[in-house]
Amino acid sequence: MDKPNLDQHASQQYNEELEAIRSKVLQMGGVVEEQFQQAISALLGGDHELARSVILNDVRVNALEVEIDGECTRIMARRQPAASDLRLVMAVIKTINDLERIGDEVKRVAKMVREEMEGALEEEIRQELEHMGDLARGMLRGVLDAFARTDVDTAFEVARADARVDVKYRVITRQLMTHMAEDAASIPSILNILWAARAMERIGDRCQNIAEYVIYLVLGKDIRHTRLEEVEAELRGD
Repeated sequence: MDKPNLDQHASQQYNEELEAIRSKVLQMGGVVEEQFQQAISALLGGDHELARSVILNDVRVNALEVEIDGECTRIMARRQPAASDLRLVMAVIKTINDLERIGDEVKRVAKMVREEMEGALEEEIRQELEHMGDLARGMLRGVLDAFARTDVDTAFEVARADARVDVKYRVITRQLMTHMAEDAASIPSILNILWAARAMERIGDRCQNIAEYVIYLVLGKDIRHTRLEEVEAELRGD
């Protein structure tokens, strides 16, 4: 009778463990994306109950971060991964940290809904916030897709998209500053809108971070302090 190949069995089990943490990262990302969509809907619609639900459900995101981080720690201790496997584990640890921070920003958006806005959310600002929310959610959806498929091209697209979120944030900030200058009594209410916009801008930054982790995972290249144009030119051999 042939003896079982223990090395092959151990390798298969190891691969399954790595795939399991990848799947849980995507599960966590899906929860965050759903929370973000609900927070934007609550903000634009003034839905206090939906906002409360988003705030309470943030514990799901936190629990997943703790669970995935624990599994990564166990893999590091037992398997001592090297090369691409080590990059995967490190990318996962960094990604879940940013996803948890995105969850915090989403909760911040929802909390602004519970503050009194007293009609300060005018139609023009509402449309700008909706557009900004669409841009940021598109980044989150895109970077989760890039992570799932280890797709460098999509990761670069997400990283570049952060500039559009920043521009929209500056536009909204200027509009809100004008409103406050014209009506000092509206300042507290408008500040709540500004904090929500700031939270969405930070979500874009976090998505850019995750895109950089995907690029690091695939290429083994840390681009955090390098201009995207320089990295892309290097990859093209320019």
